[in-house]
Amino acid sequence: MSTRHLIAAALLVLGLLSALGSRQTGPTPVPVSGDIVLVGKFAGPTASSDASITAGMFLELADELEYDGLRAGGPHLATGVAFDDLRTRAFDLRCRGQKIGDRQPRARDAIKAYLTAKVGVSGGPVGPEQRAEWVKAMREIGRAAGDASQ
Repeated sequence: MSTRHLIAAALLVLGLLSALGSRQTGPTPVPVSGDIVLVGKFAGPTASSDASITAGMFLELADELEYDGLRAGGPHLATGVAFDDLRTRAFDLRCRGQKIGDRQPRARDAIKAYLTAKVGVSGGPVGPEQRAEWVKAMREIGRAAGDASQ
């Protein structure tokens, strides 16, 4: 085998290896968390931390609202205003007064739009069906924020 053939064979092998190494097995999967996607909505140096805190808080709030609705003596939280107040106070206490929404306006706006679409803006009484919708929406936000934190 001549030097020319060896060089050609080596280039062919390198080309094949390069093509195999860069070959994608399919499109990059997009995290699916119901109707809300927060991937790319958190930005800046605190993006991952803010998304993680948001995920944890919304998942915990969903659990609290669900538990409150199952209390034997009836729920302590019975209105949309009370639910939103719980959310606001929980974030304020957890974040020591810092506003994640101020740092992450795109995520804040997406979450607000999602909550408005899913549970509305009524601050009035919340029955079991509406409570279930709030719990579901908060869990979906929590999962979507968890996807965004990765």
